[in-house]
Amino acid sequence: MEKHRCDWGRMSPKMQAYHDTRWCKPLHDERELFAMLILEGAQAGLSWSTIIEREENYRRAFDGFAPAVVAGYGDEKIAELMQDSGIIRNRRKIEAAVTNAQAFVRVQEEYHSFDQYIWSFTDGKVIDHQVKSMDEVPATSALSERVSKDLKKRGFKFVGPTIIYSYLQGIGIYNDHAVDCAFR
Repeated sequence: MEKHRCDWGRMSPKMQAYHDTRWCKPLHDERELFAMLILEGAQAGLSWSTIIEREENYRRAFDGFAPAVVAGYGDEKIAELMQDSGIIRNRRKIEAAVTNAQAFVRVQEEYHSFDQYIWSFTDGKVIDHQVKSMDEVPATSALSERVSKDLKKRGFKFVGPTIIYSYLQGIGIYNDHAVDCAFR
C-alpha cells in the first residue's frame, strides 16, 4: 500500500522524490542552501515542477551550485547560460543568480556560514505549522517578509516574501507537510 503524501507530491516522479526526501527537511549544507536559493529564484512566475524537472541541468550549468564559483561569473558565462536550453533562459534570473552568489559569499564571511545566518531567524528551530491541508499554507508570512527584507538589504535579488516562504519550506525551517502525510 502506498504511503499517504501531500497532494502536490504526486505530480511526477521527480516531484514525488523531492516531496518525500527533501521538502521541509532541515537543511544545513552550504552548497544546497545556495542551490535552493537559486532554484527558488528561477521558479518566480513558474511552477515548482518546471524547476524541479530541470534541477540537474541547473546543477550542471551552475558548476554544482558552488557559491564562490558562481560569484565569479562574468558576461561570457552569462551569455553561455543564456544559450543553455536546459535551464530557464531569463537574463534577469541568471544575473540574479550571480548577484546572489556574491551576496551569499558575503553572508558566509560575516556569519561564518550561510547556515548560521538563515537559521538564526528561528534560533535554529523548525516551525511546524501542523496543517491539515495545503489550502491552509499561506503564500507569505511575517517571517518570510522579515527574511526577504534582510536579504534584499544585503543585495540579494528574486527574494520576495513569496519566494522566501517557499525557500523556508525547501530548507526545512517550515514544516508544511499535512499532518496526515507519511513523510512529515
